[in-house]
Amino acid sequence: MRILISGSHGLVGNALSSELTKDGHQIVSLVRHKSGSLSEIEWHPNQGSIESEHVSGFDAVIHLAGESIASGRWTDEKKQKIRDSRVKGTTLLSEALARSSKPPETFISASAIGYYGNRGDELLNERSTAGDDFLAEVCTAWETATVEAEASGIRTVHARFGIILDQNGGALSKMLTPFRMGVGGKIGDGKQWMSWIALADVIRGLKFVIENNSITGPVNFVAPNPVTNGEFTKTLGDVLGRPTLFPMPSFVARLAFGEMADALLLSSAKVEPKRLQDGGYRFEFEKLQPAFESILKS
Repeated sequence: MRILISGSHGLVGNALSSELTKDGHQIVSLVRHKSGSLSEIEWHPNQGSIESEHVSGFDAVIHLAGESIASGRWTDEKKQKIRDSRVKGTTLLSEALARSSKPPETFISASAIGYYGNRGDELLNERSTAGDDFLAEVCTAWETATVEAEASGIRTVHARFGIILDQNGGALSKMLTPFRMGVGGKIGDGKQWMSWIALADVIRGLKFVIENNSITGPVNFVAPNPVTNGEFTKTLGDVLGRPTLFPMPSFVARLAFGEMADALLLSSAKVEPKRLQDGGYRFEFEKLQPAFESILKS
């Protein structure tokens, strides 16, 4: 297959590109610099610049690009960048694919379980309603931005990613230093739900979706067994052989991180991967402890 990927240098994009290349697929990256080879296509989402025919002739397009939500405080400017990088880029790519002379069969566009907002102990699946906070609004607009691709008949999937676990990037990599030093601990009361997924299952799950034409619409990329922040903290400490006696009270998290603390650290989303499981996907890591043990020994 010939597959186009945006965000190919990110945590998911890099691993996915490598795995698909090993499988014998031809990978082309969307890049924001001048294209230096046939394996790159230039685009400039902030300027609305992309050539429709340059994105023609692919079997699948996987759109992963977007401003990091976990770097820096959420100023008004930062929040606008988070939203625009997702909505403008997705709209531009969706319209270009719809206009191309040979559109792809499949368009997988990233989203996040932030779509559901802070929902306490409610069990959530792909049919659950959207939340009402900033990230939920961003995710709703992000998914709506694929409308042109969907209207043109392209099979469109919204990959709602949970907390992706890998020691080389994402949330876990930032936790490892304090936890290894023995100064890690729960955040707030520790009762908020964390819906996690190992990077290995993200990659296998994306490949599964590419190959299964019956899967459309939102798909939760989370493991079948979410845990509370307290359980997550204890399990990580146990696997590392370190104590977890230094909690971060809610007010300290808010002082340190501002609005981002409520959205990313204190928010509760108990999400199940119903569409993946109904489609027959079998997780490599269903439980958190084996996932940590595998990730941290690699």
